[in-house]
Amino acid sequence: MNFDYTDKVKQLQERLLDFMDKHIYPNEARFFAEIEENRAKGNPWVPTKIVEELKPLARKAGLWNLFLPHSHRAPEGLSNLEYAPLCEIMGRVPFAAEVFNCSAPDTGNMETFERYASEELKDRWLEPLLRGEIRSAFLMTEPEVASSDATNVQCRIERDGDHYVINGRKWWSSGAGDPRCAVYIVMGKTDPEAPRHSQQSMIIVPSNTPGITVVRPLTVFGYDDAPHGHMEVVLKNVRVPVENMLLGEGRGFEIAQGRLGPGRIHHCMRTIGATERALELMCKRLNSRVAFGKPISSQGVWHERIAESRMLIEQARLMTLKAAYMMDTVGNKIAKAEIAMIKVIAPNMALKVMDWAIQAHGAGGVSGDFPLAYAYVHQRTLRFADGPDEVHRNAIAKLELARHITLATREVDMPITRGC
Repeated sequence: MNFDYTDKVKQLQERLLDFMDKHIYPNEARFFAEIEENRAKGNPWVPTKIVEELKPLARKAGLWNLFLPHSHRAPEGLSNLEYAPLCEIMGRVPFAAEVFNCSAPDTGNMETFERYASEELKDRWLEPLLRGEIRSAFLMTEPEVASSDATNVQCRIERDGDHYVINGRKWWSSGAGDPRCAVYIVMGKTDPEAPRHSQQSMIIVPSNTPGITVVRPLTVFGYDDAPHGHMEVVLKNVRVPVENMLLGEGRGFEIAQGRLGPGRIHHCMRTIGATERALELMCKRLNSRVAFGKPISSQGVWHERIAESRMLIEQARLMTLKAAYMMDTVGNKIAKAEIAMIKVIAPNMALKVMDWAIQAHGAGGVSGDFPLAYAYVHQRTLRFADGPDEVHRNAIAKLELARHITLATREVDMPITRGC
């Protein structure tokens, strides 16, 4: 067992850290100021100039498309274990991942195209996504049903000659607010009478197809996350060629299972990066402030919280790296318990540490003057995205119980919800 990163990863870490210091942190305030400037002009839903300026620099630095393994279309792609520590670094700043073409939901969608789409679909959609020319969205969650159970999906995908006709209402369609969003991956039902996990299918839908209406942006604790956004989308008699079906009818659940594993590694490692930054800000604040005649950092309660924060972060990182290692070596199916565990562990850990960091900053912690409030609400949202805590815990418990009984047990299905 080796707890050290490879020389290749260490070199990439150095280059990425250097890029963050030179280009990301100095432009963090500019990114948010640009969005507010666009909002004041009446339209926050436009790409930021700063991200578009930095993308060519990231590509030139060899820090592009690092997330996609085993693809001749992205030879720079890394394994899950190699990419994980780099994803952690990107997670320290909300917009950083997009600069490196490694942001959700595009990463999960690109992996879906790579694994499950025809070569024609890859040429049309995967290639421009890999070049960072367009963006994408994943349409699964629906307002009328509990989407933590993917079999509840009501959106219909019905065959009509050489086309499929799609009707449904989706929400939390992350990325659909971006004007560069050119393609959706939509999950819906093709056969409600089929076995429970063979009813759903996934299909490719160009975002400019007639019958699509982007109804509104949804807010996350008051944030609209422009220009990315989380949109409510209505599909009414949307027609796409039969060739746009991924793998075939009834394979949607299977695709979702394969799609979500890497995405959860990405989310969790970005979470760890954001939490590391919160701990850093906490310690700096405590060292710089005096209350009741002595530095706040000398108070015993803060020693307890700092120590607990460090232990929580290290535990979460080790668990996430173990899950990434297992995905690379034995596959997502065997690693399903570990994948579910990290999805519960990471955001809950982050919320505890970030809450303490906010407390250390006093009223400033909940303001926009520090990155903590925005980071906190993002982590709270992750306890829904890719499956709520309760569904993951339920799956973990079933797997654990199955180890201690001799009766035959049915396969435990991992939760499939909105994939980021």
